[in-house]
Amino acid sequence: MKITIVSGSARENNNTIRVAYALEKLTQANHEVQVIDFSNYDIPFLSQGGFKPTELTAFQASCVAAFENSNLILFVSPEYNWSTTPELLNLLHCLSFPPFKNALQNKVFSFVGVSSGKGGKVPAIQLMQIVNKLIGFSQTESIVSAKIFEVHFVKEVLDEKGNSLGNQLFDIGLAEYCNYTLAIAKRWLQA
Repeated sequence: MKITIVSGSARENNNTIRVAYALEKLTQANHEVQVIDFSNYDIPFLSQGGFKPTELTAFQASCVAAFENSNLILFVSPEYNWSTTPELLNLLHCLSFPPFKNALQNKVFSFVGVSSGKGGKVPAIQLMQIVNKLIGFSQTESIVSAKIFEVHFVKEVLDEKGNSLGNQLFDIGLAEYCNYTLAIAKRWLQA
């Protein structure tokens, strides 16, 4: 299975990339996995024209290709002022236009919310609603996985490379989330 993990924060030294790397470590043994790091984010906002299929930058082209070639897309979003990041929303809005329809076609989408303290649920739920709406609006055949995962106190459970710092409850929860999400994706792809 081809998996793309989107680390939805463009901030330097952000926590979402730690979680993205942890997800990559849990899935890469049996799957082809790619992490999209927003540190090179350069997508103009939709009100500025978004991106055009014939004028994609390297970052934009890598995002489009990753989405189009993946079976499973995991979004890792920080809780950013009780919501998700504007960059992540902008990427989704830009991909919803007809030239990029394959980016949303025949995919399983799943969501992880991240907080440096207690939180993370809100951006994951908001992204679920938005992606469900985009699937319906674009009339693509994709599915949103029902299970989300919340990562609290990131720096207390993961190091900068996504290695566990030994919190057993966190490790079990992350593994259960991955197992569930992979099972849903396998079932969807076999249908």
